Amino acid sequence: MKKLFLIVGLLGLSPIFAQTTDIELTPNNSWLKAGLTTGVPVGDVSDVSNFNVGLDVRGQYLFNPNIAVGIASGYNHYFGKDEFDDFGVVPAAGFFRYYFTPDGLFLGTDIGYGFLTNNDNSGGGLYINPQIGYHNRDWNFYAFYQNTLAENDVDLQNVGLGISYNIRFK
Repeated sequence: MKKLFLIVGLLGLSPIFAQTTDIELTPNNSWLKAGLTTGVPVGDVSDVSNFNVGLDVRGQYLFNPNIAVGIASGYNHYFGKDEFDDFGVVPAAGFFRYYFTPDGLFLGTDIGYGFLTNNDNSGGGLYINPQIGYHNRDWNFYAFYQNTLAENDVDLQNVGLGISYNIRFK
């Protein structure tokens, strides 16, 4: 199942990256995003964790003023309740964002694979992270729903808030 998700993801993103080979990367169309997230587990995972924090790292390419694609990773740490150990998710995903205006509302989603840490029941699975937020030239503020549909019926869901800073290439 892992290999299937990886193959579908790579095939789905390959036309996007194939089209960008003749495009020059500049500080106006490409940058890194680095940020922090915090969330509350929902669903079954709320039985074993009541809080999570994360690091968010992205490389973004802006096709035009409204459409961006890129790669996303980071680490989401779930704090275990009572006798449960802490665990985490390391996403490896592609992302898409639609910016309505140069400063203002955006919608986006990450789709990829989430690798689970400190979890003996599953190695990981499909990772989905839809977002809605506000952005300007330097900052992104957003709300998200994050879900990792892992093997052996492990389903990690959380809702939260994030902030990231745009680091421009020079």
